[in-house]
Amino acid sequence: MRKYPLQHLEQLRTETSMLPGKNIEIIVKPSPGEDRPGYIDPAEFALLNEHWAGATKNPEEQPAEMPPIEVMLPAIRESMGFPNYNLNTVEIHTRYEELKGSGNRVGLWRHYPRKSSGNVKRPALVFFHGGGWIGGSVYTVENICRLIAELADAVVFNVDYSLAPEKPYPHGLNDNFNAVKHVYDHAEAYGIDPERIAVGGDSAGGNYAAAVALKARDEGSPKIALQVLIYPCVVMADAAAEGYEWKEELFDISPEHENILRGGLLALGKPKKLQDDLVAALYVSDETDIRNPYVSPMLADSHARLPRALVVGAEFDGLRVQTEFYAEQLAQAGVEVKCLRYKGMTHAFMDKLGHAAQAEDLCTEIAEAIKDL
Repeated sequence: MRKYPLQHLEQLRTETSMLPGKNIEIIVKPSPGEDRPGYIDPAEFALLNEHWAGATKNPEEQPAEMPPIEVMLPAIRESMGFPNYNLNTVEIHTRYEELKGSGNRVGLWRHYPRKSSGNVKRPALVFFHGGGWIGGSVYTVENICRLIAELADAVVFNVDYSLAPEKPYPHGLNDNFNAVKHVYDHAEAYGIDPERIAVGGDSAGGNYAAAVALKARDEGSPKIALQVLIYPCVVMADAAAEGYEWKEELFDISPEHENILRGGLLALGKPKKLQDDLVAALYVSDETDIRNPYVSPMLADSHARLPRALVVGAEFDGLRVQTEFYAEQLAQAGVEVKCLRYKGMTHAFMDKLGHAAQAEDLCTEIAEAIKDL
């Protein structure tokens, strides 16, 4: 089920433009139905107004004192994600198992098209959902994983990793790294090509994908052929690599949309002390951890010999600055990089599969990158 015309998908494929960077060219995807600079995509804007993320609150209505995190956490987790649609046109098989190699019980879902079940050399994607390391769900990204499986004729694994603060760093990283290693070590049993395994994720999941790629390079295994980084957080709190700078002036904001953007949507990724960053402080407890490359991949001593990358940002996502900076870092280190910017979109737009054409287009981009392996 789609809530947009197929024409919007065609526009996203054919009406792109190029934005030159230092080491890369950023492919800018259009905002169907909105040509004016500084405006949120019309479909995205309508969804934001219906969803909690688009709500702006009067500061006078805010509580004088924030409730304890134990009280806030269930509500924060409940608010994450967006109900989306199944766009599959073929039968997708789904299987489930549990892994324990990381010391935690980790659910591993896998999706693949029934028609290709006899193909023993399919590519694979191991996907890590977003949710700020403290929330999110494999169920939010299930339709996304299923669609990519169909479009790429691939096996897509969806990892139900441990969440902070109950299981802070490095639990989630270890869970995800172990899941990729498990998939690689059992490639033949899964009917996949061990030379064509990709890792990917959105937001915090993108952080995990980048960190897993770094760790796999450092340890020499498992072999990863592609990293798909969807509006990833690649630097934590106020840590920064040389040359990196976040400033609001990097965003073109229309007066009509100023309140909703400055009121919260662009705050994500804005540097702040660890103690002032609620989500980051729940994931890492030691301030020195924010400079660990497996927490802040931007700070790795070297980005050489990492797998090729598809790096995706949204125009009105506060994480866009670090997303595109990381793409530049990878390219400067000799990594093959394709960098996309979705004009008019905000953070977590991929969750809106079936509601926003950009989410479906991104699934197509990911599938094409996997097929090119």
